[in-house]
Parts: sequence; C-alpha cells; structure tokens
Amino acid sequence: MLVSVALPDRPWPNEADPCEEIRGLVESAGAAVVGQLTQKRHDVQLATYIGTGKVEELHALVEAADADVVIFDNDLSPAQGRNLEKALGVKVLDRSEVILDIFAGRARTVEARLEVELAQLEYSLPRLKQMWSHLSRQKGGGIGLRGPGETQLETDRRLVGNRIRDLKHKLGEVLARKEREVKSRAAEHTVSLVGYTNAGKSQLMNTLTKAGVYVKNQLFSTLDTRTRQWRIRDWGRVLLSDTVGFVRDLPHHLVGSFKATLAEARHAKLLLHVVDASSPQAEDHIRAVNAVLKELECFDKPTLLVLNKIDRVTDRSLLTVLEAHHPRAVAVSGLTGEGVAALEDAVMESLASEFADAEIVTDAGNGRVLAFLNAHAEVYRQEFRDESNEVVVRCHLPKHLLHHIAGDRVQVRFVDREVPPPEVEERREAV
Repeated sequence: MLVSVALPDRPWPNEADPCEEIRGLVESAGAAVVGQLTQKRHDVQLATYIGTGKVEELHALVEAADADVVIFDNDLSPAQGRNLEKALGVKVLDRSEVILDIFAGRARTVEARLEVELAQLEYSLPRLKQMWSHLSRQKGGGIGLRGPGETQLETDRRLVGNRIRDLKHKLGEVLARKEREVKSRAAEHTVSLVGYTNAGKSQLMNTLTKAGVYVKNQLFSTLDTRTRQWRIRDWGRVLLSDTVGFVRDLPHHLVGSFKATLAEARHAKLLLHVVDASSPQAEDHIRAVNAVLKELECFDKPTLLVLNKIDRVTDRSLLTVLEAHHPRAVAVSGLTGEGVAALEDAVMESLASEFADAEIVTDAGNGRVLAFLNAHAEVYRQEFRDESNEVVVRCHLPKHLLHHIAGDRVQVRFVDREVPPPEVEERREAV
C-alpha cells in the first residue's frame, strides 16, 4: 500500500498521479502495489506523519486489500515508523528504505556493495530500537562484568558503529584507488553521462559507443559506472562514462557513500545531463539532478543538456517549451540515433573551449616536455635558438594539461591563434 503526502516545500511533481514515481521504485524492488492513499498537509503530524483520521483510513485500506507492507513516498523518523506499525499492524517502510533496497539488489562491483552496505547501516543506526525487540538486560557476570551490563540495543549500536568504521576505512582505500585510476586519464578527453534514473543514459551510450551496456525500462537499471571509447568524427577519441541515475530526495547517506562510483562524474571534463524529453516532469527531473550535482560539488562543471527520447514525444509543444527554456540543449534519440551528429558538434564545441594557444619555451634537451607536446598538442611552429640552446614551440593544447609541463625549465605564454600552415591542416585531416 502506497502513501504519498504533499507538503508546501515538497509538492507532488505529478498532480494526476502523485504515486507515479514511488510506484516505479516499489515495482523495481519486486513488490506488487495493491492500492494507494494521498494527502495534502501544511505540516507533518509529529507522531504518525499523517493525521489520525488518515491513519484509520489507511488501516481500513490495508485490511481490505490484505497488504503486508505500507510504503511512504516520504522519509519517516524512527518514532513515526514505530507508531505507524503499531497502528496498522503491518511493516512500514519509507522512500529511502526502498531506494536502499533497490541499490542493494543491483550492486555488482566491490565498491558499489561496500557503498550500499555503508548507506544502509548509517540509515538504520538511529532506527535500531524499531528493528530489535530483544531489549532485556543481558544475563551474565564475572570479574569486571558485575552490574547491570549492556542492553542488547547498546551492543547492537556498538557493533553497527564498528562495522561503519571498518566500511569507511575500506571505502577510503577504494576511493583513493579510484581517484588514482581516474586521474591517470587526465590527458584524455573525458565525458560523463548524468541524469534522472530511466532517462535513457545507457541506451544513448550504446548508440554512441556500441558498448552493449545493459538497458531496461526500469528505475536504477544501471548502478555500476562503465567507461567506453567514443569516436567523434573530426575530433578523435573521447572516454564516455555512464553513471548511476538520480531521483529527487536521493538519500544523503547514499550520495555520501557513492563517491567512489561517482568519481568519473566529478573528474570529467564535460557532463552530459540527459533528460527524458517525453516526460511531463522533465523540468522537475532537471532540478532534482542539479540538486544532487551541487551535493557532489559538480554543479559548476561544464555541462551540456541532452533532451533524450524525442522519438517518444507525442506532444511536440513539450519539446518546444524545453528547448525555449534551455536554448543550448541538444535534442536526440538514443534509440534511433536522431540528433547524434548535432550532439557530437556540441561536444566538440564544449571541449574546444578548454583549449588554448600557447608558446612553450624550454631547453632543447628537455625531451620529456617535447615528447609530451608532440603526443598531446597540435604543434604548428617549432623554432630552435642556438645562442641560448632553447626551443620555442607554438601549439594548440588542452588547458588542463599545462600543469604536466610546468617547471623551472619551462616557460609558458598564451598567444593569439595563428593559422596553421597547410601541412598541419593536411596532417589534421589525415588523422
């Protein structure tokens, strides 16, 4: 049985069906929905979240439908969960518990499993009193153990606290390794797909890279980050990563725990914010994703909005409104490939803004810097100065690579763009 409560600061994204998203989450978790109850309130009831009359109405619905669990599309406090279970006589879950359950069932990699377990334990720690009924005093004694002893609740809290500490230590090692792995690709052009769950990111990635990533019309079908090569015409190779989807009110424990999985997004040169253009809640989804990106400290990163699933848009006025609100957005279909050429052009334009023309002056014997420039920059002039035994290199290179050549024996100066000689243009076209 589903319950959704609208509050002034948390309105329903879809007035026609307030339980649309929570129903999708519950069905993704493998449960069958037998009914729903909705209510609008100015504030929550401290004891039971919903009012006394609604609790009685909910109890009648549960009995009539023979429901064995009630799921709120809101986050409940431990006390509210306990009080509702007493009044309804069935198990009560909230939105965060459903999301955590889905993540636990979909995690495949070691880091994802550790992250999910940490998020679950941090969520359950203040709720242990609700989860355990064996709260009688432990029997026992002995030297140093005389007295009332610990309650079972205190023991459980201590054990959970120890496990949380161990998981954070393991995840710290995983995150450090992941950070090194991502930073090792600093010289590459890295692009990361982000967006609301079920926005079609995996389908779009398959179309762009032929990656064969698992695709299903299901919330959170992809949890583990995958990186594949994307060959863009007139540009070359880009490393494209697909990340876990977001939802509104994503549990903070989950966002904090999934730093290792989301490392690709945090270090990407460009984010492709994929939106389901066929959804009437597209603007709400954009705001929800932006809120999570702020929490991940990614909001200021260069971002390109991608209006996906245009093949499913039945009312073209919805797409027109989205394009008017977001004039730099690119409309595509990850299923049919429509708009992919325009997307490639937009990605090239965004990545090109991260380039600069520079004059590099270094010792003629500095083979490391010269080799690095030949490998990662477009060199269009090279001049040797015999009197100072220096070489001057004029090139076009990504700004983020400048720190790789910085040092006492290197001088860097930004210059105006020069037109490369014909042989450089011919070489670029050949590549």
